[in-house]
Amino acid sequence: MFGITQFSFFIVAVLLLNATPGPDTAYIVGRSVGQGRGAGLVSALGISAGCCVHSLACAFGLTALLAASAAAFTVIKLAGAIYLVYLGAMLLLKRPAADLRDEAPVPPAAALRSLRALFLQGFWTNVLNPKVVLFFVSFFPQFVSAGSPHKTLAFLVLGGVFVAMSTVWNSGVAWLAGGITRRVGNNPSLRRWLDRVIGSAFVGLGIKLATVHR
Repeated sequence: MFGITQFSFFIVAVLLLNATPGPDTAYIVGRSVGQGRGAGLVSALGISAGCCVHSLACAFGLTALLAASAAAFTVIKLAGAIYLVYLGAMLLLKRPAADLRDEAPVPPAAALRSLRALFLQGFWTNVLNPKVVLFFVSFFPQFVSAGSPHKTLAFLVLGGVFVAMSTVWNSGVAWLAGGITRRVGNNPSLRRWLDRVIGSAFVGLGIKLATVHR
């Protein structure tokens, strides 16, 4: 169908890949634990939107061109690394929860802006990850027949399946991880400790990303 081969194996492979912890999972868990289920779910949707961009780029050959260009790959790599380090630093420098007790409730408009920011952070975290670029350019072609006249459509279908499965998995991760927030919400010292751990993890991921080679 559409030049797709070994579709059942593709499904199994995507399930296994989703079950393997990576930067996206770490980001979603961090947001869910630090800010609750809503933040984790919105972050998961942002990452899924990033995967849509990669799927479209793969379908139209842009991913292969990016992976083949040393300069473009380096720019994406450094931008992604700097962005992750920035997010981690924001958590490390975040004001302790005890200092925020007497602040006024967050207005709906501000809450909406916060959710939009979380979505965009998840989106850029995924789009600027060169490891995702390499994954799409090396993984997807294995399931598209070389002689198919519908390669673009095949890549789009595979990308859609991948995004749908990843969204379901990541949303489940966000939901489970977000349950921890309720237990620590009334403990400022524990929340501060979690912010430091999660912030340090983001900084570590950024440094690790900066060392990725094509």
